Amino acid sequence: EEIASLVVRYHGDGSSGKKPILFAAHMDVVDALRKDWVKDPFTLIEEDGYFFGRGTSDDKFGTTLLTAAFLRLKNENFMPNRDLIIAFSGDEETEMLTIEDLIANHRALIDAEFAINADSGGGSLSTEFEPISYQLQAAEKTYTDFIISITNPGGHSSRPRKVNAIYDLAQALKEIESYDFPVQSNDITVEYFKMRAAAEKNKLGKAMMDFSINPNDSKAAEIISSYPNQIGIIKTTCVATMLDAGHAENALPQSAEANINCRLFPGVKVNEVHNKLREIVSNKAIKIEVSGDPKSAPASPLREDVMAAIQKAVHTQFPDLPIIPYMTTGATDGRALRAGGIPTYGSTGQFARAEDSFAHGLNERVLVKSFFDALEHWQIVIHELSQ
Repeated sequence: EEIASLVVRYHGDGSSGKKPILFAAHMDVVDALRKDWVKDPFTLIEEDGYFFGRGTSDDKFGTTLLTAAFLRLKNENFMPNRDLIIAFSGDEETEMLTIEDLIANHRALIDAEFAINADSGGGSLSTEFEPISYQLQAAEKTYTDFIISITNPGGHSSRPRKVNAIYDLAQALKEIESYDFPVQSNDITVEYFKMRAAAEKNKLGKAMMDFSINPNDSKAAEIISSYPNQIGIIKTTCVATMLDAGHAENALPQSAEANINCRLFPGVKVNEVHNKLREIVSNKAIKIEVSGDPKSAPASPLREDVMAAIQKAVHTQFPDLPIIPYMTTGATDGRALRAGGIPTYGSTGQFARAEDSFAHGLNERVLVKSFFDALEHWQIVIHELSQ
């Protein structure tokens, strides 16, 4: 299967003396089974105030809006004070080879002072379509898989040995389960907790505020860690996700292995976690290997110009709406850009309700109004950053 990326440069007059701004999105989508959908996933359908179809939110929304925004700028004879670059990758949903290729082999085409990624961030609406907040993504955790494995001669199951690959692996997994990585923070996560605290009307809200005031508050960190949707924001996490062991019901296992999926806090190196897992697992006969070639990425500094541009675009539509910087525990092309030395900020311009979030799922959709409002959003952001 062939994959490709697309790079377009909109030339400016160079009056700012600054490097270009990169605008990123991805052209590929996750698979969709027609038989499972109510509507044809591969036909854009407008109904009941929504656009339906695979990729409408992830990430045809971003690619379409950036394309339309650049065409509109060209039609208006807009002259930016620096070059503007579009970089559309072709396999963000799978291996992210195209963005890695652009960074490693075609850096001159995409080299920029910073990037805006139209594949993350955006606004939240209530069930009644009232605006709640706008999120600006400024950091991502690094996705890393480790394979832990052990082999031995095995034998007949009627003659059990004290050494058993499955038992050895199980012990190692329990050791990993019992280890807690240290609590960490950065400017983005501290600001995120500070601004999110008011929205939480329970002990989590108080813990968020306490943590934003003092990231060394162990009690606050303990409470935050008890929430699965928040624990990843304050530390590296590793969890067993797959097992494979044995070869026959009546034989002692000759091998056993497990996949350990880790999400590394920005700035944490892959080899640091590798070494920590090696330290945690007491049985040194067990192998621990990194799967693939993951690259750690730092958090992006909260740039005043980016924050001001996003603020103007959001407040033009929703005055005084809070804008919250945040860190995602998943991964987008932004991780590769940050690892390559290009600070990246996730902002789609899209507003959506939580109950309308169907990216990667059935009957994916976006609000028609949100789509056209986002076009105006992008016009403002681009003008503010390049005039």
